[in-house]
Amino acid sequence: MTGTHSPRALLLGLLIPAFSGTVWAAPEAGGAASPAVGCPPILDRKLLNLQDESISLCEFRGKVLLVVNTASECGYTPQYEALEKLYRRYRDRGLVVLGFPANDFGGQEPGSNKQIAQFCQVNYGVTFPVFAKTSVLGAEANPLFRDLEAKTGKRPQWNFHKYLVDRGGQPVAAFGSAVEPLDPRLTSQIERLLATRP
Repeated sequence: MTGTHSPRALLLGLLIPAFSGTVWAAPEAGGAASPAVGCPPILDRKLLNLQDESISLCEFRGKVLLVVNTASECGYTPQYEALEKLYRRYRDRGLVVLGFPANDFGGQEPGSNKQIAQFCQVNYGVTFPVFAKTSVLGAEANPLFRDLEAKTGKRPQWNFHKYLVDRGGQPVAAFGSAVEPLDPRLTSQIERLLATRP
């Protein structure tokens, strides 16, 4: 068959370049992207960070996640320091802290995204991902928080509510605001989840 290619070779020649990236998702009719390959449903979304960059939460698949609604003018705001310590302690083992500033409780996050970013950096040296200001309650709630609430049966009652998500993208626990990030009740569960491989 000199000079000709089998149908199988032609098909492979077309498919291999399409799958050479880390994730490939063809757009569906209407321009919506199909679910990313291997991305848990709860992470299959894009959200803006404080710098107005679109971030796919699928980047965090296979990681243990601590999702926290934050605020800059709250009695619990010093938890930013402990969240950063927690992140630095466990990030090399697969933990990612995800911060979501929200103004839902007591109007304690009045600033703009730029002001929040500056506050986090100057006061606490935050290096974990912090997303654009959002809402975590009611009809305007961030869809991620709606899903976390539905899966755990726990709704944030105040700022610095924490959801723990396993490597498979399943929410496994929720912790109220008063539970400090370095509390053994939280760190013991993080260590247990980190011990499992994706």
